Amino acid sequence: MSRIENRLAELGIELPKPNAPVANYVPFVRVGDLLHISGQVSLDSSGGIRGVVGEEVDLETAKRAARLCGLSLLAQMKAACDGDLGRVARVVKLGGFVQAGPTFFEIPQVVNGCSDLMVEVFGDAGRHARSAVGVYRLPMNFAVEVDAVVALS
Repeated sequence: MSRIENRLAELGIELPKPNAPVANYVPFVRVGDLLHISGQVSLDSSGGIRGVVGEEVDLETAKRAARLCGLSLLAQMKAACDGDLGRVARVVKLGGFVQAGPTFFEIPQVVNGCSDLMVEVFGDAGRHARSAVGVYRLPMNFAVEVDAVVALS
């Protein structure tokens, strides 16, 4: 069991099954040592967190939605690494998208739900560059979507 798998167990985190694409794209692409992971939405076994942040979804729920995106990113990383998360050398960049209402401006705090998870799991190797953007709409009315670029060893 890798150090990262041990860390997930310590944190009580069980990864979901990797999400299948819902359109004409693949879940991830590896180019050299970089892994580009398609956007993961705030989906879980109960259907996920959907709605407009600042209207139907409050800040704390939106942070949980971003964390769900992070769990799905971890599941995609694991699939791309043939089950060995120990091959993740660094989380390079996250791109966070929040379906935000017109008066909601705490976009960076929402995306922290995913960023914090990456640091919890990978330590300093989880610290990353990031963008956090409020958008008018996300696919299937999900509250948050996050994509990633990851360096592999």
